[in-house]
Amino acid sequence: MAETIDELTVEYVEDGVTTVKELDKEILTKGAWSTIIYRYQDLDRKSGDYGPDKYTIRRYQKRDGEYKLKSKFNISSRDQAEKIIGALQGWFGD
Repeated sequence: MAETIDELTVEYVEDGVTTVKELDKEILTKGAWSTIIYRYQDLDRKSGDYGPDKYTIRRYQKRDGEYKLKSKFNISSRDQAEKIIGALQGWFGD
């Protein structure tokens, strides 16, 4: 597991093939409990192409010098992401 927050990733390589490609990440909180939102794509093994952008929010706890994944929420589609944004903007009055 990662020792620094910058080392954390959702990218996954299996047998030399990147099956989950991280496109971007934003660190939302740092500290003993850290939260990161990632933008990524999954590889479609049949076509060899990467699918649409996906998003996941991950919460890590730093313990004994290493970050350990404690929870995650996957945003299933762009539509769901836009609904989350709309709800938050409504609550904040923006």
